[in-house]
Amino acid sequence: MAHPVVYERHGRFAVIRIDHPPVNALNQSVRQGLLDALAQALVDAQVTAIGLMCAGRTFIAGADLRELSQLPQGPSLPDVTAVIEASRKPVIALMHGTALGGGLEIALACHYRLATPDTELGLPEVTLGLVPGAGGTQRLPRLVGMPLAIDMVARGRRIDAQRALACGLVHGLVHEPLLEAGQAFARTLEGRDGPPPRASDRPVPDADQARDGLDQAAIALARSARGRQAPLKCLEALRASLTLPFAEGLKTERQLFLACKGSDEHRGLVHAFFAERQAFKVPGLDDRLARPVASVAVLGAGTMGRGIAISFLDAGLPVCLFDVNPEALKQGLGAIGQHYARAVARGRLTEDEARTRQRRLSSTRDYGALATVDLVVEAAVENLGIKREIFAELDRVCRPGTVLATNTSTLDIDRIADATDRPADVIGMHFFSPANVMRLLEVVEGAATGAATQATAMSLARRLGKVGVLVGNGYGFVGNRILYRRLAEALALVTDGATPARVDRVLTAFGFPMGQFAMSDLAGLDVGYRAREERRRAGDTVPRTWLDLLVEQGRLGQKTGAGVYRYEPGDRTPKEDVEVLRLIERFRAEQGVTVRAVSDEEIRQRCLYVMVNEAFRILDEGIARRPVDIDVIWNCGYGFPAHKGGLMYWAEREGLATIQARLLDFHDQTGEAHWRPADGLNRRLAEAGAGGERP
Repeated sequence: MAHPVVYERHGRFAVIRIDHPPVNALNQSVRQGLLDALAQALVDAQVTAIGLMCAGRTFIAGADLRELSQLPQGPSLPDVTAVIEASRKPVIALMHGTALGGGLEIALACHYRLATPDTELGLPEVTLGLVPGAGGTQRLPRLVGMPLAIDMVARGRRIDAQRALACGLVHGLVHEPLLEAGQAFARTLEGRDGPPPRASDRPVPDADQARDGLDQAAIALARSARGRQAPLKCLEALRASLTLPFAEGLKTERQLFLACKGSDEHRGLVHAFFAERQAFKVPGLDDRLARPVASVAVLGAGTMGRGIAISFLDAGLPVCLFDVNPEALKQGLGAIGQHYARAVARGRLTEDEARTRQRRLSSTRDYGALATVDLVVEAAVENLGIKREIFAELDRVCRPGTVLATNTSTLDIDRIADATDRPADVIGMHFFSPANVMRLLEVVEGAATGAATQATAMSLARRLGKVGVLVGNGYGFVGNRILYRRLAEALALVTDGATPARVDRVLTAFGFPMGQFAMSDLAGLDVGYRAREERRRAGDTVPRTWLDLLVEQGRLGQKTGAGVYRYEPGDRTPKEDVEVLRLIERFRAEQGVTVRAVSDEEIRQRCLYVMVNEAFRILDEGIARRPVDIDVIWNCGYGFPAHKGGLMYWAEREGLATIQARLLDFHDQTGEAHWRPADGLNRRLAEAGAGGERP
């Protein structure tokens, strides 16, 4: 097997080339190879400059995460960066693709940095619950100033090569071949006296401004971190670059790195990181079956349809937006145009890029225009009868092999597929709102959905930059079914005596970005109301709640300025409304409820434990294949705090025996079936030799 680091000499220019696919990660063999190659270059009297570059599609994209859970093996990354910076011969980092994490720390230790225009640079360790541990927090602020260093280190923000050039992080933008670019730059260094420039020799610029920036960032991050410690530890390390000599700052950074490495936060985020990658590896599904998709139609020009259309346009696919209502179609096209205008105004796209994407968009009110598309995504109103009519028409006009997808969030995929003569081509593609922003895509297979259709939908998820999770058919699928169970419990807690704001505060204290009722207001209370009414019409027993009364009074949430909470014009901050509290009191009286005190811990347990139990039922029924799929769905689609790993990962650490015991307590108190521990939970505990069903 070839060594992952190769040393070459081209005249007076030495090249150290890393070739460790797929992303040139810095494992032990790469680190050792770098030191060996550097030693060779330093003793070679013919060499006057050293270039560090990578084979393949990217510069070093970070550390090998698998090593983080293993006993450390030398040399460490700080050892490598120290030797690079101490070199008496100039070392030039020649970057392309991405320079992330340890890769950027290697580049920061180099004396000069060149990048291709498409290079992306960042220190995203904080997203894994870590502080950069090889000098990144000490060298970066010295080179670019504290404000940008705070963004890159404590918030994990990446920058492009143009920004890196403007702030002085890179010395120039170059084009392939990088070897020739490096040789040309090295020639400009010939004849220079003295040691090469080292980041460690520079002070952090604008010290007073840097201190103020750190103080302000500490206040902001303490408010937004939602229980996470790594962002605050990153600020602590950055502050050391300002208050301590470089060598002492490195020691502080290393201590903080090691403390974070042993934290539950880091372990949870690493689990979440690998879970997303595992979600695409569906047991028994052959990726090679995926059909080519070169054209897409989106049915429904409302908010969801527009977001879905933008997702495909951004991925480079031509999209035909369909709506039978001419005014809705006009509004949808206008909204998409406004979206791209805002993207240009905010600097996210150039005018040419925005025009190119909009040129891929067409529209129609004629089903016949959809005859040749490869994929149709239906995003009509959540009504089974309407969706069946649409799919019957699509079956009539679309060519054989077209994937017919529904964006339904709750309805039966099989009932929709039954409206066609090609159920193997019908699948659910459940986008989350706003569809062009949210990363999750629930891919829902029906009983007759073909393997090629499943593989195509999962392939499209990756192409759209989303995390696809393949799930089974059933009311609410995985994510919404768990959400509805939590909503029912939140409503019951309020009926028992809690306030909506109190329930929400407990959930946000746990780490959710929004509480249950604030989220319902954001989505629109009418959305859930229509779903409940649909179930009632289908004959399901769905008890009426005080939430239904709000909808019937026209309180639909943020969009009407009033829902569970009230909202001031132009302000989305939820405010408690005495009228809602009075309505809840009347509802309790009508139900004959005796109000009692409800503790925060009871709210936490009832809201979270009911989710865990429902998740085990979903696994029992085969609607979710693996616990890790549930983790991904709730992390990426519902705001479960990723530093806790995911719902099922967290449940294991909370203690399944503890959860089971409380479920049994709640079942004894209420007699309600949903509190009976799921068979899968009981089996899991029996296998572990702990707990078990109460006789």
